[in-house]
Amino acid sequence: MNNDVATLDQLLSDKLVYTHSNGQRDTKEQYLGHVESGHFKYFAIARPEEEIRVFGDMAMVVGRMVARVAVAGSERQLDNRSLAIWIRQDGQWSLLAYQPTPIPRTT
Repeated sequence: MNNDVATLDQLLSDKLVYTHSNGQRDTKEQYLGHVESGHFKYFAIARPEEEIRVFGDMAMVVGRMVARVAVAGSERQLDNRSLAIWIRQDGQWSLLAYQPTPIPRTT
C-alpha cells in the first residue's frame, strides 16, 4: 500500500507468476512496473482467513483477500479466495505464485 517497490522486489521470486482475479497474468517485472507506475493503487488490504502449510522449502498459503484497489484509475472492491506459493532459497522466503479467485456475490 506504500508503493515500496524496493521491498516488494525483495519479497518476490524472480520466477513469479502473479495471476489477477480477472485472469490476466504478470511476471515479476510486469507486476513491479504496474505498482511503480501507479497502475495498481492499493487503499486497503485485509486477509481475514489464512491457513499456512509448510512442506520443506515450500509453503502454501490458502486464504481470503479483501481489498479496495484502483486499477488504471478505476476503483474496485475485491473479495477473493487466494492461493499463494512461497519458496525458501538461500534462507530467504519469496513469493513464487499468487492466484486469486473472486467469491461470487450472493443476492
